Amino acid sequence: MCGIVGIAGTGEAAPVILEALKRLEYRGYDSAGIATLVGGHIERRRSPGKLSRLEAVLREAPLPGRTGIGHTRWATHGAPTESNAHPHATARVAIVHNGIIENFRELREELMGRGHKFESQTDSEVAAHLVTDNLDKGMTPDAAAKAAVARLTGAYSIAMIFKDHEGLLIGARKGAPMAVGYAEKESYLGSDAFALAPFTNRVAYLEDGDVAVISGPQVSIFDAEGRPANREIKITSASAALVDKGGHDHFMAKEIHEQPEVVGHTLAHYLDPAGPTVRQRGVGLRAALAKASRLTISACGTAYYAGMVGKYWFEKLGGLAVESDVASELRYRDPVYPKDGAALFVSQSGETADTLAALRDAKAKGQTTIAVVNVAESSIAREADIVLPTYAGPEIGVASTKAFTCQLAALAAFAIAAGVARGKLSAAEEKHLCAALLEAPRHIAEFLKQEDKIAALGQAIAKASDVLYMGRGQSFPLAMEGALKLKEISYI
Repeated sequence: MCGIVGIAGTGEAAPVILEALKRLEYRGYDSAGIATLVGGHIERRRSPGKLSRLEAVLREAPLPGRTGIGHTRWATHGAPTESNAHPHATARVAIVHNGIIENFRELREELMGRGHKFESQTDSEVAAHLVTDNLDKGMTPDAAAKAAVARLTGAYSIAMIFKDHEGLLIGARKGAPMAVGYAEKESYLGSDAFALAPFTNRVAYLEDGDVAVISGPQVSIFDAEGRPANREIKITSASAALVDKGGHDHFMAKEIHEQPEVVGHTLAHYLDPAGPTVRQRGVGLRAALAKASRLTISACGTAYYAGMVGKYWFEKLGGLAVESDVASELRYRDPVYPKDGAALFVSQSGETADTLAALRDAKAKGQTTIAVVNVAESSIAREADIVLPTYAGPEIGVASTKAFTCQLAALAAFAIAAGVARGKLSAAEEKHLCAALLEAPRHIAEFLKQEDKIAALGQAIAKASDVLYMGRGQSFPLAMEGALKLKEISYI
């Protein structure tokens, strides 16, 4: 996933954008770039490879200007070269883009037929030329941006700056997240709250089809129909300080060792140790569980394996018929949902495109939608009927660890609540299960003390050509998750 940062500020933008992009390195990238307005003209610095290379380019050729955009790119169309790196620009506009423009070939051919010359192999550059084409027709920047976005198909977010328009920053969102940051004298665009964490904790999230027009500290947001829209400004929990290895060699190592604490936080939210019992969380949750004729669980990747474990728990503890499906498959089927059904969607980021699309389909078909997410301000959290947050904190490592165990903690509490609501568990059984669940953080901490044994085991299998994970019952999805982790990290 690409990282986007935009600033309409009062000081030099490039150094600040560079530091913000460093905080987004965890997303993975193969090239990076920054564009600013210098004397009203667009100037760019781009480089393949690490941000340190872009930093060296900026030392050799500094980039002044108070209005700018920056980007870290993970190649989808075109190799990781300087010409394919963002920002893409014409003489009149520069853009950075996250996602995929599905109809870029048709648009590219159309624009080339009108004399536009392309310098990259990317789908993203089409957006810059489409906006320019509209500007050449006499449109204002905001009208040109809105008209261009209306013609793009796919899932994406875009940020733009314009020649001779100091302080003007325009962002658009369709399917990929985009946030607006608010400060006293400046405004920002970012791919998420972490992109904006160094600048502000006052953030509004754009909805699908929204276009944000920023002029210095002034922000105007328009919906897909072009009508002025108010998006709630939230005080986010994202902190620049949290994007730190905390003395560990890797983010993943840090996050593995955070598990006792964050699983404890998640359980503390859902369980009352005085009982112990499951707390009343999620407005309407128990009523939905009590009457549910079936529960559909859907997610992708690691979150899907967490959901598969949850399936065993809901069936056993709640006496609830459960179907689990990968969101990328569920969204392209035409699933038949039952009357009074509930659908549960699991996502760390809350922005997983397939999971969000599956949630929307289930909601349109009359299901009560429930979300287990780690980012409370995310699209999935905003669109679900009931939200069950996890408290893993930011997960920077590409291979999920603490988010997975926190998902399991929330699902376990949720399954106990289902059993109570449906009359399948007695008060004594609820107390026994909750007491056992509250011991999980201590057991995780005890296990992590065995680092020497774990390291020795790692050495023993490091040269293996194949590793077979086996499990039955609820251990089956755990085996699948373990296999996924080993493949992600070791490439065995």
